[in-house]
Amino acid sequence: MEDVLSRLFASAEGGDCAAADALFAALYAELHSLARRQLARSAGSLTLGTTTLLHEAYLNMQGREGLAFPDRDRFMGYAARVMRGLLIDYVRERKALKRGGRFEITSLQEEVAEEGDEVDLAEIGAAIEKLAGLDPGLAQVVDLKFFCGFSFAEIAAIHKVSERTVQRHWDKAKMLLHGLMPGRAVGV
Repeated sequence: MEDVLSRLFASAEGGDCAAADALFAALYAELHSLARRQLARSAGSLTLGTTTLLHEAYLNMQGREGLAFPDRDRFMGYAARVMRGLLIDYVRERKALKRGGRFEITSLQEEVAEEGDEVDLAEIGAAIEKLAGLDPGLAQVVDLKFFCGFSFAEIAAIHKVSERTVQRHWDKAKMLLHGLMPGRAVGV
């Protein structure tokens, strides 16, 4: 079995998607057990299921390029870290929701600017340039959402992340843009 896994790791490392899928299938039972242990270590009140955690971890790992695992132990260690990160994000989101995490103090307009708003667009453009200096990914989300009119689902597909991740990036970008344009109501 270890010889088969070694070949699958080597093929997956070479970019063979079928080998990566076969590797996941071969280690599924072990990964499921790992997910169950990760959930058992966390607070017992989580509503996240073992299979959901496992599949989210798989999607997370599948979406990353350049990962190389020379052996089973390093792969399992990385999978454990991914699962732990997903659990932390899940707990943070739940705590944020309990404390009004979905409550918006202010909303930003998402309509296309009218003619005559060139000054506002110039200021917004300058703020987005500053944002790009701080976090290019957030600036790209603003460009795609505000200027291109893409939905969160479309942006998620472009970036190969979850729709919720794009929503978090959008919320963070709006908050930073408010700070980058003091004294003005941001029309983003």
